[in-house]
Amino acid sequence: SIWDRFATVPGSIVDGSDSEIACDHYHRWRDDVDRLRWLGVGAYRFSVAWPRVFPTGTGSARAIGLDFYDALVDRLLAAGIRPFLTLNHWDLPQALQDRGGWTSRATVDAFARFAEAVGRRLGDRVRHWVTQNEPWCMAHLGHEQGVHAPGMRDPGASLWAAHHLLLAHGRAVEVLRREAPGAEIGIVLILSSVHPASDSDADREAVRQLDGSLNRWYLEPLYRGRYPDDAVADRVRLGHLAGPELPFVKPGDLRVIASPTDFLGVNMYSRSVVTPGPAGQPSSVQVVPDHELTAMGWEVYPRGMYEVLTRVHREYAPPRIYVTENGAAYDDDPAVPLADVRRIDYLRAHVAEARRAAADGVPLHGYFVWSLMDNFEWSQGLSKRFGLFHVDYTTQRRTPRESAYWYRDAIAGETAAQPASPHHARRPV
Repeated sequence: SIWDRFATVPGSIVDGSDSEIACDHYHRWRDDVDRLRWLGVGAYRFSVAWPRVFPTGTGSARAIGLDFYDALVDRLLAAGIRPFLTLNHWDLPQALQDRGGWTSRATVDAFARFAEAVGRRLGDRVRHWVTQNEPWCMAHLGHEQGVHAPGMRDPGASLWAAHHLLLAHGRAVEVLRREAPGAEIGIVLILSSVHPASDSDADREAVRQLDGSLNRWYLEPLYRGRYPDDAVADRVRLGHLAGPELPFVKPGDLRVIASPTDFLGVNMYSRSVVTPGPAGQPSSVQVVPDHELTAMGWEVYPRGMYEVLTRVHREYAPPRIYVTENGAAYDDDPAVPLADVRRIDYLRAHVAEARRAAADGVPLHGYFVWSLMDNFEWSQGLSKRFGLFHVDYTTQRRTPRESAYWYRDAIAGETAAQPASPHHARRPV
């Protein structure tokens, strides 16, 4: 995939690692499903590796590439756990990237064939499908900032990629309606509550700009069949577009993008606090002390969960909403590596805000922690740990952190406010 290639570029991954082994879920999935069952979760969100199914991006689907997911789905169902399948979590086949990747309209057709192959194999059992995970990250971080694969720094290319990702989503919805009749189909967006650094007009203008490029650039075409005029004007002002006409939009595209879906997946980690930057674009600022940040440098702001969920419900009204990612990375204390009180506090507070949103009418139908276990965290490599289970990457031993026990207890119906017992991390799994 493009991430295999990207990881070979010096400096692209902060610790120089790659995903060749990572948490080795490919070989240890049976035991990992047992861990899910021990936690008591009702669903498991996973993604299909596109290059396993179409190594060259085209041609015939490799049956052996789908066998892994076929067996995984069966074991999940046998354990009483619903498979929640994501088609694209960023790992485009490198062969397609060599032909233009997401800047090429041909990749939309390739994605539709991928969706068809996976849907035909698993659509009889998988009842929840995600087309794209966080298209903003693929388009912006991968094509404009260059900090994710494929490592491009071209704002214009980012806009082409974003449109083709959304168009591919719409095409996949059409395909999956046929291959998985009756299933729930949706898309996952990374969304943030955007706040001004002060009450100044300049800071409020920065909020409008970031909200337009991060949130509304994706929500508006999905739910209203258009790109936001003000955000388009911002791109023209910055020189990313020659004019208000969008050259990548062809007749019928917006209708396909706005194909009705059954749910929206919301990935939410923190808020954004912004002020005008030197290049005419919003710049994020830190307004809290370091101890209120996660190891990723993200502010712990639980109320952002409530703000995002209620805003999406109020303005776009998806029929169902799932929190498809929420969690925190923290550095382990070498003395007590499994005692992750800060992660428990983070999860407890965010779950409470999600519950508050549901109580206020948001059609929230599920919540997923990121993540079950430590893994390859993209450009951060193996240096950042989000897992409920600690992974020793040398031995591949998985050990539950205290947060795993807290989450199991919360699922079992115990009050989320109850602190984790200090002996929890010593229980065997």
